[in-house]
Amino acid sequence: MERVQKELVVDLGDRSYPIYIGTGLHRQAKLYERHVAGNQVMVVTNETIAPLYLEGTVEALSKFDTQSVILPDGEKHKTLDVLNEVYTALLRNRFNRTCTLIALGGGVIGDITGFAAASYQRGVSFIQVPTTLLAQVDSSVGGKTGVNHVLGKNMIGAFYQPRAVLADTMTLETLDERQLASGIAEVIKYGLIADGEFFFWLEQNMDSLLAIDKEVIAYAIERSCQCKADVVAADEREAGQRALLNLGHTFGHAIETGMGYGEWLHGEAVAAGMCMAADLSLRLGWISEEEMQRCCRLIARAGLPLNPPEELNAERFLELMAVDKKVLDGRLRLVLLKGIGSSIVTDEFDQTRLIQTLSEYGR
Repeated sequence: MERVQKELVVDLGDRSYPIYIGTGLHRQAKLYERHVAGNQVMVVTNETIAPLYLEGTVEALSKFDTQSVILPDGEKHKTLDVLNEVYTALLRNRFNRTCTLIALGGGVIGDITGFAAASYQRGVSFIQVPTTLLAQVDSSVGGKTGVNHVLGKNMIGAFYQPRAVLADTMTLETLDERQLASGIAEVIKYGLIADGEFFFWLEQNMDSLLAIDKEVIAYAIERSCQCKADVVAADEREAGQRALLNLGHTFGHAIETGMGYGEWLHGEAVAAGMCMAADLSLRLGWISEEEMQRCCRLIARAGLPLNPPEELNAERFLELMAVDKKVLDGRLRLVLLKGIGSSIVTDEFDQTRLIQTLSEYGR
């Protein structure tokens, strides 16, 4: 049954937009018609998603002049060269400034499409239709768009908000276990940084979440999106509070860059990164051993890695982390825990403790 189960709003004044959560949403013409202003629509997707969901999406857009572009799949293709394929498709089809781009896929497609929308003719509309759990709870919401550089992840991009987000839980049924777990890493993150009650709920419901129970998954998406929407509304361009959403990401991005994009999924790298952040928080005396164990135990139950790759030693980690966007005036800032459901962004930590975490954790 196709229906909207939940609807949230990201409150950004005249740039506010809805997040719809439900089943079969990628095929609901009325949802698109609410948010497509002009007549030209370009659906951007990848070679994995296209055979599954492109036909239904295009049928729902039959009222419009709809074209599509199919990109290669994978984090390693989140590059300026692949982004240029979107521009080429738009120009060849003579798309104008009233066009709308639709991102049909996971986080890579969402980031590329959003950046294309932000920059094509200095800005056109776009709609997010995320097809992975990670994209539904994280990357599709908040307006971060961009591509990777060989020297750093997400270093080229823009803040640019979508017109709407259609989180279709039906698309999660085609995810493999690794992709599902990758998304759950970001769900766990929300509980750790700001919502201890949600973290406890996840401890009670992890088995149902892994089984993609429709009601459980919809609730987890709603709670995650509400947390992110609240943070984005308060700090759209990451001047302060929004950086909390990056728990585990400084370590995680170092893993992704150091190992080669796509070797570790984003959520896998973030999971290990959250364990490292918890380890450092424990070494600083900010959380208890029990809280550290709860964090890592839940991550393990989701089937995610607890340890960083052995190939990355402390020196290499520091080198990679120095390129992180949270480095200000040469000082590395990290998101660390003050308890389950409480976190801070800080550069005021003992560097020797960080070295201990990088050198000893998981070894």
